[in-house]
Amino acid sequence: MEIATANTPQITPASAATPAPSAGQMISSDFETFLKMLTVQMQNQDPMNPIESTDYAVQLATFSGVEQQVKTNDLLSALGKQLGAMGMTDLAGWVGMEARAAAPVWFDNRPISLHPEPASGAQRTVLVVRDSAGAERDRIELPVSDQPVEWAGVDAFGQPFSPGLYSFSLLSLSQGEVIGEDPVAAYSEIVEARVEEGETILVLNGGAEVRAGDVGSLRAPREAE
Repeated sequence: MEIATANTPQITPASAATPAPSAGQMISSDFETFLKMLTVQMQNQDPMNPIESTDYAVQLATFSGVEQQVKTNDLLSALGKQLGAMGMTDLAGWVGMEARAAAPVWFDNRPISLHPEPASGAQRTVLVVRDSAGAERDRIELPVSDQPVEWAGVDAFGQPFSPGLYSFSLLSLSQGEVIGEDPVAAYSEIVEARVEEGETILVLNGGAEVRAGDVGSLRAPREAE
């Protein structure tokens, strides 16, 4: 006796689900559907009031324009991903370098090299050092010069300040009056680089952040003493 085989429905596991078609595949499928609909439209038009050929041309041009726009968007998206990957590769090269910028510097009991820029016409210049809370911790008169100077990080008794973030500013004075107070740039290690709204942001040792455009120069990291 022959036993008929029942036609049971096949269930596709979720893991074997068909991947979603790409925009290009969807456009190709939709274009074929559009042509079929256009053909049916031509076959069923009113013979007493036929559709103008220019109307067909407009419909074809409209669909073709949409098709080209989708393909352009796909291409731009692919290029964006490629450029983004290239950008991240470039950013990786910043990490570990030392950037010179006017930003708070992490003090770890080693002298910090500062790069003051006195205001034009200054007769005296004074370096002001503040801690992370903004409290003034040191004040040192400097020569009126743009040559680098070192801040040793010790108080009047020769005792080192506690490790932490310190910011530096330069008071420029003329005839006893302050004519400017400007942040002083120093080198800090870059520990992170990221892109925010198309702008590169560098995170320095200690957590200070600067824009890449505000970095005056880069150098290889100095060796630990």
